[in-house]
Amino acid sequence: MQQKPPSVARIVAASATSALVLAAGAATTLAQDAATSPVGGERLGRPDVQVAPLAGAPALPAELTGRSWLVADAGTGEVLAARNVHQPMPPASTLKMLFADTVLPKFDRTLEHQVTPAELSNLGVGSSLVGVKENLPYRVEDLWRGVFLSSGNDAVHVLANMNGGIQQTVSEMQARAQSLQARDTKVVSPDGYDMDGQVSSAYDLTLFARAGLRNADFRSYCSTRTARFPGGLDKNTGQRTAFDISNTDRLLGKYPGLIGVKNGYTTNAGATFTGAAERGGRTLLVTVMHPEAQGRVYDEAASLLDWGFAAAGKVRPVGQLVEDLTPNASGGAGGTAAGGDASLPPWSRPPVFHGGSGWAPALWSGAALATALAVWVAARTAVRRRASGAAAAGHTLVGGPTGAGAVAIGSSGVSGRGRWRPARRIRALLRPRRRHG
Repeated sequence: MQQKPPSVARIVAASATSALVLAAGAATTLAQDAATSPVGGERLGRPDVQVAPLAGAPALPAELTGRSWLVADAGTGEVLAARNVHQPMPPASTLKMLFADTVLPKFDRTLEHQVTPAELSNLGVGSSLVGVKENLPYRVEDLWRGVFLSSGNDAVHVLANMNGGIQQTVSEMQARAQSLQARDTKVVSPDGYDMDGQVSSAYDLTLFARAGLRNADFRSYCSTRTARFPGGLDKNTGQRTAFDISNTDRLLGKYPGLIGVKNGYTTNAGATFTGAAERGGRTLLVTVMHPEAQGRVYDEAASLLDWGFAAAGKVRPVGQLVEDLTPNASGGAGGTAAGGDASLPPWSRPPVFHGGSGWAPALWSGAALATALAVWVAARTAVRRRASGAAAAGHTLVGGPTGAGAVAIGSSGVSGRGRWRPARRIRALLRPRRRHG
């Protein structure tokens, strides 16, 4: 008995399933590798200095004592040089950049809020304060100036309570860190005050700064050098007083082209600093954590910025600042969460794997090619079957020795329609059925 050949639908389904299983297996392997490999590239996971100079590249500054540092191009995300950038360490007030990334977009800057005593409770001993007073109204923009200029933990606590409370804000900050792929960061307090288990890294802090600078208000606050901050009530006149506050960033206004963004210091964390500077149409980001002496954090950041501007185009990148996974994040690749084309339906977009692997496009192309090949083989098989059936019924086949592309001549005359039926059948099988109701 002659074995019945498989149907077109079965061939297509089997071939497509095999291709998808292969692609899914490879995707799982890549996802596992991405979860364990350093974010931004393998070299960024090394503890020693990473730099790849080309001909004519300047030497790195000789006096770099920071336990961790990084200099990167803010536009391209290319890391120009780095040391120990994924080492988790206490971040001090530089964590306020993540706080601003998370909370700043939620409130209109002109909104007024009446501060309650509860909102100023439980501040850490020795916290930096801007001088927020209870039972008085403050505009949101004044509170943010207190955060950025004076690193005021009191202003942070008021804004966090406006956002639903300290714990809710901490949870949202942790979620925001995940969307930025800042995997080294563990948030315990929104203000960066030393807390057990609270850590970040030079890489993550740079991600926070890069994301924040895409927000016009964030950029405005972190670049403000001085401002008037609301005070208490004058006992004699009953009028609201005000006083001057200055940005504690010592490079702001001194280093040419410096934009901001945030400095920090605690006894446990030492000095930390993330800065951004623009020169000749290029913006560089620098982060330095825990140098040997507190004041050196600014000197080392400035020397790394000088080196970065001089080395642009003369070094190969040693890693990459990854993109924000939040849908429609500004500046992200393609403007979508996965960096793909938002105009394509989800099922037709190539999968994107984060973590530095370059195999994802090849796997997607292979899977698509395998599926297309399966459809083509199925169509050829169907044509041959029809040709064989026609010959058995007394028809004569012309146009091809094997029946491929042949035309059947029979009692009904010459017809080329039969050769297109398998293709129409395949399209019908692949076309989704409409559901009513």
